[in-house]
Amino acid sequence: MAAADQPPAPGSTAPGPLPGSTAPSPATPAALAARLGDERLDHRFKGLPPDADGLTADELAAQRRNVFTGGFTTPLLTLSAESLEHNLALLGTYAARHGLAFAPHGKTTMAPRLFARQLAHGAWGITVAVPHQVRVCRAFGVGRVFLANELVDAAALRWVAGQLADDPGFRFVCYVDSVRGVELMDEALAGSARPVDVVVELAAGEGARTGVRTEAAALEVAGAAARAASLRLVGVAGYEAQVPDASPEAVRAWLRRLVALAAELDGRGLFADAEEIVLSAGGSEWFDAVAEVFAEVPELSAPVLKLLRSGAYVSHDHGHYERLTPFNRVPDEGALAPAFLLWAQVVSRPTPGEAFLNAGKRDVSYDLALPVPLLVRSGRDGSVRPAEGLAVTALSDQHAWLRTAPADGTAPAPGADGTADGTADGTVGRTAGTAPGGCEGLEVGDWVALGLAHPCTVFEKWPMIPVVASDGTAVDYVRTFF
Repeated sequence: MAAADQPPAPGSTAPGPLPGSTAPSPATPAALAARLGDERLDHRFKGLPPDADGLTADELAAQRRNVFTGGFTTPLLTLSAESLEHNLALLGTYAARHGLAFAPHGKTTMAPRLFARQLAHGAWGITVAVPHQVRVCRAFGVGRVFLANELVDAAALRWVAGQLADDPGFRFVCYVDSVRGVELMDEALAGSARPVDVVVELAAGEGARTGVRTEAAALEVAGAAARAASLRLVGVAGYEAQVPDASPEAVRAWLRRLVALAAELDGRGLFADAEEIVLSAGGSEWFDAVAEVFAEVPELSAPVLKLLRSGAYVSHDHGHYERLTPFNRVPDEGALAPAFLLWAQVVSRPTPGEAFLNAGKRDVSYDLALPVPLLVRSGRDGSVRPAEGLAVTALSDQHAWLRTAPADGTAPAPGADGTADGTADGTVGRTAGTAPGGCEGLEVGDWVALGLAHPCTVFEKWPMIPVVASDGTAVDYVRTFF
């Protein structure tokens, strides 16, 4: 189904005119994102061919250059065209199969072309975390935005109020988790043409991130929101991955608390103004539990919008989500495919047991795990082989420290203090002398493909990312806005 043909979700309307427009616009997220193909390429976009300066992104895509022989420079982040489409389709199908609306978390990619493709695969809207991300969504025609945060910035609230006033089709929902937050929102929005829809955020437990800690506190916040003239209380939400010592049983128990809270607030008449009741949860680690528990939701006074918010699925990863994805528990439902490869070049071989790549902390994620060498492409003849026995043991700003992995297959040790804070020179993860010598056959000039963990901290480092077919042809370019 094309984005332009996406039907409104229950209780919602289709995207309306663009921000700042004076008349309805036929522009869709897909059409607006397509205009990014007209952007001229230059030095801002690392990894792209220097001789492509002055071309538009679409013109470069039309040349169908190979990323290894077409003048691209290293380091170079690529997205697999096949894996990207597979992942987009899989989560869209999964959500529909389980009766869930889907608002994938856009803060992962901040890529309007990917937003448009998510909407084309049936997404209800896009989730974001901060006001700037809402503005990016609106600039590219996203008609439904779920802000998974309490919004108390007066300037941002006034901007949202203006968007709601100018576009009757725009749907905006955000968290509240404090009476003070409700007061600040109501004050900033005084006199607004339309109320802002809010959901009470329930924390996942003591020590979790944001959200009310108890049902009593939730009732207090919900009552304040229901009384606020400029707000409309429409539901409850939370983030189950923050459940302490998360297990399937603990996560399901918390999700049932969330459902019970929705029923309690509804029974007290606090959703009286809601056309639909929003019930939202679901990151990338427990959406199977969300599907199971949300299937148990009792009948409430209005239709229930069961909203899933997973984001990292788009690219998936090597390591963190590869290990934690719910599809490991429900393999019959499908499997995500890692879509990222970061290609870096061997620029130094100072000793037989070590090599240095020209990609570092400015290019790769390292907050959850160090990159994993997957492939080696010979600089002599272009042959590709598995990166067996190699491990990244540390990262500097612009270098990856490559060693031979221990013979027992365990990961090399982290930094000397056991943390990822690094050493005095800014290196993350280095412990001198912990890995044996080796790197046999690896030469200066070889390209090494690295698998990366945590997509959120990968996308943010790359303003333009080639989408690459299985034969190495760059077929599209994804522009990000962080």
